[in-house]
Amino acid sequence: MQRLVDKVAIVTGGAQGIGGATARRLAEEGARVLIADVDEATANQNVGRIRVAGGTAEFFRADVGRHEDIRAMVEQATSRWGRLDFLINNAYAPLSGEVSGGAIEVSEDAWDKGIATLVKSMFLAAKYAVPHMERASGGSIVNISSVHGMLMAPNSLVYEAGKSAVIGVTKQMATQFGPANIRVNAICPGHIVTERIQARMWDQNPEGLKFFEQQYPLRRTGKPVDIANSVVFLCSEEASFVTGHALVVDGGLSIQLQENLGVHLAHYVQEHPELKLPY
Repeated sequence: MQRLVDKVAIVTGGAQGIGGATARRLAEEGARVLIADVDEATANQNVGRIRVAGGTAEFFRADVGRHEDIRAMVEQATSRWGRLDFLINNAYAPLSGEVSGGAIEVSEDAWDKGIATLVKSMFLAAKYAVPHMERASGGSIVNISSVHGMLMAPNSLVYEAGKSAVIGVTKQMATQFGPANIRVNAICPGHIVTERIQARMWDQNPEGLKFFEQQYPLRRTGKPVDIANSVVFLCSEEASFVTGHALVVDGGLSIQLQENLGVHLAHYVQEHPELKLPY
């Protein structure tokens, strides 16, 4: 039985990866899905997949770093289908090496652009989406954060700060919009092997992926559908009493005692001297 029949969803960054899988799963559950992305060709391919499977989806070109694109994205969904029930804030396109480094290395411009995409976009999307959800007597917003929103890594100031802020924004919005029956939650994925990550990191280094899997108690990394299934749950009535929560979907990565994990990984490297580390 489909759980989201006749509901309307926007998925930013819905062409592929986590967003692509999320768009497909929402459509499988009966939602009408607007895929907002800058990659027109790949997004339309995903729209095609959804339609072939019997779902309803459309593409709208939107750069979530641009205020007007976000407003237009919401207007497109509501004018096309007359309502808006779900907003999935997923899109993030790193600015190549510009956002790498700490406070000394990152330029002010790179900081502003990175935080605009990671955080400001969610504020603006809510600004325009929430009034339509109020008219629909409720809704669900899901913000994609990361384990990097809870655990910090060096040389990633913009990403760590942005994903941490997503959790804070989520909690504030949950308190703000709860009285209108609008739930706001975040998801914190671990390492998800998307199409891009597979091509960039693992196609040429399958042994490196096996090493990565050793970091996880489940001895595997994540798939986009793992996060998509969590999004569907948070949008469904099964999660009607869940709001302000940062749902960790990381295969157990973040629950481990680090000194034990470090020793385990050192043993693995010793046992696999041919291993090529991913970075």
